Amino acid sequence: MDNFIYDIPTKVYFGENQLGHLGDELGRFGKRVLLVYGGGSIKKSGLYEQVVNEMKKSGLEIFELSGIAPNPRIDSVRQGVKLCKENKIDVLLAVGGGSTIDAAKFVAAGSCVDFDAWDFFSKSAPIKKTLPIVTILTLAATGSEMDDGGVISNPETREKIGLGAPPLRPKVSFLDPTLTYSVSRYQTACGAVDIMSHIMEVYFNTDESLYMLDCIAEGLLKTVIRYAPIALEKPDDYEARANLMWASSWALNGFLPGGRKHAMDWSCHPMEHELSAIYDITHGLGLAILTPRWMKYCLDETTLSRFVKFGTNVFGIDPESEPMEIAEKSIEMLSKFFFETLGLDDTFTKVGIKKEDFPLMEKRACGGDILVNGVKPLHQEDIEKIYEMCGEPFYPDFATP
Repeated sequence: MDNFIYDIPTKVYFGENQLGHLGDELGRFGKRVLLVYGGGSIKKSGLYEQVVNEMKKSGLEIFELSGIAPNPRIDSVRQGVKLCKENKIDVLLAVGGGSTIDAAKFVAAGSCVDFDAWDFFSKSAPIKKTLPIVTILTLAATGSEMDDGGVISNPETREKIGLGAPPLRPKVSFLDPTLTYSVSRYQTACGAVDIMSHIMEVYFNTDESLYMLDCIAEGLLKTVIRYAPIALEKPDDYEARANLMWASSWALNGFLPGGRKHAMDWSCHPMEHELSAIYDITHGLGLAILTPRWMKYCLDETTLSRFVKFGTNVFGIDPESEPMEIAEKSIEMLSKFFFETLGLDDTFTKVGIKKEDFPLMEKRACGGDILVNGVKPLHQEDIEKIYEMCGEPFYPDFATP
């Protein structure tokens, strides 16, 4: 394990009735606040009114950027940057899920430079400074409330690109599980997959195992497997929603990689970003379709031990079974969790993804000739085969539906 620095400056208010601290926390950064939110669900739920009242009680001046879409667009970021510069905004308050928070992050970064915010993605312009960001989370999925990254789409270029930099990490985040009670069954399922994928992208890597971090990763995965089905059936189960929300934050706040050099070399996320860039599908759904195929494709004698560990420690498969049997069974159990327990679509065909777009998606996912990520290096032709596997219902050859 290499040396590393772990610094998480995000202050978290976790639990019910914590918004009484909102005005004071925002006031630490200034008086002029840009409130960023999505399509209006926070108004229907009453959260908007509660948030605005708390800010008004503290004498804060409120400006608004609404209409942030899933797979947030660069045009919303540009609109937000314009508002910040024109109104001399001091701090951003993002109220919503990962898309809203991601958009707010790049508004905060774009407001501190004199070039277009898309240059962060297209020209690798460095992010050295941002306006302060405060979040109120309403959907457990992306971990954006406690991490230093985000993803933005550009419909004009049909690109969806992720980017990280320490200044993007929120200063304060309010995590109230009750705010996720109204999340739909579908979005709860997609969020659960997103959380698990963040963990598995780190867990399946080429570095030497670190026992302590592996145990925590396995515990987080078991938490989602236990509580996501409960949240689907009982949306207002506080324990289930709280466990999913906190697991989401710890899946991607920089703790799990530790000092492992390749722990952030990911495979499924780059492949999925191309799906939602072109087809605008929900990120977690794309990950659900891709992940079991990616696992099946990467399983061989060189990766076997990691799959065995996954199967025995996460799914409780008998460790006395044959190693390859354990590995194959673990992929089968994961696929059934995604497609039967969570009820998500299991093929590209069902969500309208067409083979004619594979060449462009494969090339962009690689970023060149080779994607040296995850548990096994993948060339462009490997990604093509994985995409092709996604066209048929997923039950591995060794499994009986």
